Amino acid sequence: MRRERAIEAVIEKRRNIGIRLSILARLMRNNFDRLTSKLSITRSQWQMIAVVARHPGATQRFIAETLEMSEASAGRLIDRLCADGMLTRRERDDDRRARAIYLTQAAEPVLAKLAEIGAASEDMLFKGFSSQELDMFEDFVDRMYANLNR
Repeated sequence: MRRERAIEAVIEKRRNIGIRLSILARLMRNNFDRLTSKLSITRSQWQMIAVVARHPGATQRFIAETLEMSEASAGRLIDRLCADGMLTRRERDDDRRARAIYLTQAAEPVLAKLAEIGAASEDMLFKGFSSQELDMFEDFVDRMYANLNR
């Protein structure tokens, strides 16, 4: 009987952690969306800009995979951001069928503001955590990620 209660307690604890992680992810998205709403940019747009900033010259396929969206959806978003002057497509020397995607100078202020908002959000989220606690938490998250990506 005690063993069954102990097992039930572990199951309940894991379920509560899973629920809280889900709620935390939603709260993080909502908070960031609220802070970025002043930029007149959608979550999809700023995510695209961030990926291209980290991977200049990436292909539409790479960007789509990184953002876990279809290539067609990524293409439409790239088209939109190109029309808005934030991104540009260039031919690739190594593959004439693929196009490389780059930020334009017009995206730089938006990217800088996104970085500022991101840093403030992270400061708020991780307030009171020591470096050692962050290392442990990172390890836990990495293990959870690995468990789901096997």
